[in-house]
Amino acid sequence: MLTVQDLRCEYHRDPLGIDARQPRLSWRLSAGRRGAVQSAYQIQVEDQDGNEHWGTGKVAGDRSVHVPYEGPPLRSGQRYTWRVRAWDAEDAPSAWSAPAWWEMGLLAPADWRASWIEPGWEVDPKAFKPCPYLRRTFRIEDQVRSARAYVTSHGLYELSLNGQCVGDQVLTPGFTSYHDRLQYQVYDVGDLLVEGENAIGAILGDGWYRGSVDVASRRNVYGEHLALLLQIHVRYQDGREAWVTSDEGWRATTGPILKSDLKDGEIYDARREMPGWDSPGFDDGDWRAVRVGDYGYDNLVAPVGPPVRKQERFPARRVLHTPKGE
Repeated sequence: MLTVQDLRCEYHRDPLGIDARQPRLSWRLSAGRRGAVQSAYQIQVEDQDGNEHWGTGKVAGDRSVHVPYEGPPLRSGQRYTWRVRAWDAEDAPSAWSAPAWWEMGLLAPADWRASWIEPGWEVDPKAFKPCPYLRRTFRIEDQVRSARAYVTSHGLYELSLNGQCVGDQVLTPGFTSYHDRLQYQVYDVGDLLVEGENAIGAILGDGWYRGSVDVASRRNVYGEHLALLLQIHVRYQDGREAWVTSDEGWRATTGPILKSDLKDGEIYDARREMPGWDSPGFDDGDWRAVRVGDYGYDNLVAPVGPPVRKQERFPARRVLHTPKGE
C-alpha cells in the first residue's frame, strides 16, 4: 500500500508568501515493500473558505515532482490547502495525504498600500553611519483572526512587534541585484498583536545596499539612503479588515549601533540603549519625523530560496582593555 507524504510547494513545506502564479507541487511515496511504483495520482486544492478550488481528477503517470498548479488564477494573500493520493501498479489507491498549504504573497504593485519611508535627516555617504531606529504605535480594535506582515527594506532590517522579534530570519531581505529584484518577507504576526495599543519597530542596517561589498569594498553601490516598506494586513474575527502601513506617521532616531557593516564589523555603545523603544508607552517625543520616498514597487519579489537563520552562538571568552582604557 502506497503512502503519500512530505508534500512540498515550490520546494518548501507550507510556504508563507510565494508569488509563483503556477506553483509546482511535489510529494514523496513510501510503501511496505520494495519496487512499489505510482501509476496515477490525484490532487485536490481548497481555498481558505474550504471550497474546492481545483482538482486534477485521476491522472495516469508516475510524476510526483514539480506538478504545476493549473487551476483558476490565485489571489494575493490567500491561503490554499491541498492533498494528494496515488495509485500503485495494481491500481490500488492510497489514502489521502495529510493536508498541506501554501499562501500567496502580493502579486501586483497595486497590492502594496504602504509607502517607502526613510529617516528624515541627511547623511554623509562617505562615512559609516549609525543604524536608524524606526517606530510607530497603532490600535487593534477587536479579536484578531489572522495578521500578516509584508516587509522589505533598502539595506537590512530587523523587525519587532510589542517588544518581541518578528520571525527567526536574519540578514533580511537578503542579497539580490536590488535594482532588478528586491525580496520581501511575509510573517504571521497574529499571536504578537494585542487588543488595544500596539507598537512596531524596525532597525535598519547598511547591508549590501550601501555597505562595503566586493573585493574593492565599494560602498553605496545601490543607493545612499536606507528605507523601510511595511504593511500589516489584519483580519478580525467578525470579518472586518485593517491595515497598518509605513507612512509619514512613523518616527526615527539613532541608538546604540553606531556602525554596522558586513565587512568592517559593528560598534555598539550600550550606554545609548533605549529600553522599551519598540513597545507601547515609550516616549518618542524627541525622535525625528520620517520622510516618504518614491521608490516604487515594480522590483519587489517573494524569496525563492531558504531563509538565513542563526545556527550557533559563540560566548565571549574575555574582555580586553586597551592602554587608553577602552
